Amino acid sequence: MNSRILVAATLMGLALTACSKPAAKPQASREQVLAFLDDHPEVINEAAQRYELKRRKELMAESAKVIALRRADLERDPRDFVANPNGKVTVTEFFDYRCPYCKASLPAIQALILQHPDIRFVFKEYPIIPDADGKIGVSLRASEAVIAAGRAGKYQLVHDAMMAAPQLDDATIAKVLRDNGLDPAATQATADDARHIQAVRDLAKAIGANGTPTYVVGDTMIAGNSMDQLALAIEQARRAAKG
Repeated sequence: MNSRILVAATLMGLALTACSKPAAKPQASREQVLAFLDDHPEVINEAAQRYELKRRKELMAESAKVIALRRADLERDPRDFVANPNGKVTVTEFFDYRCPYCKASLPAIQALILQHPDIRFVFKEYPIIPDADGKIGVSLRASEAVIAAGRAGKYQLVHDAMMAAPQLDDATIAKVLRDNGLDPAATQATADDARHIQAVRDLAKAIGANGTPTYVVGDTMIAGNSMDQLALAIEQARRAAKG
């Protein structure tokens, strides 16, 4: 910690004391803090950045603990579709078919699955993007349609088509199903599908996956469309698997 941060921290500590003791001396210390910050406003940014970094590390550590406890739910839920099921390194993705970042990552994910059979890829249907009325409608119906398509052996085809659709609405969902030889009227969600999606939502909340896409590799969670971070996590997992 540099001298400015140390001084600022000391003065801020005195200021906090002033909050509980209305005596004249603490009040003077508060004025010192304000005067120092007026002269050195950059200290506020430095302290905020340090705090943010510390908090991020704490959250990552907490997340890693929960991920370890929920490993089976993340990697081995028999309801999830899995590409390359015999792969040695597992990547789990939480996604929404209307998420622009998920859509942008589709080519990279397709290449990862096709070019690296050692990567066992788990798909977690996580519809979270609301419609204009604030309710999660189209995203949920897309997930339900893809899960239902999976019962006809067409999960991957329909998943990729939904992701590739520039704008997703109910008409597009029906078209994707028809284009893949499925009758939209007969491709319906079940009560088990609803429980499956709710289980994914509960799991995402437990590990702190608040957005899409979110990837989990080993004990590492990667939020957002960061293929570089995902590749690094995969390489680390590969090395760990080799011992």
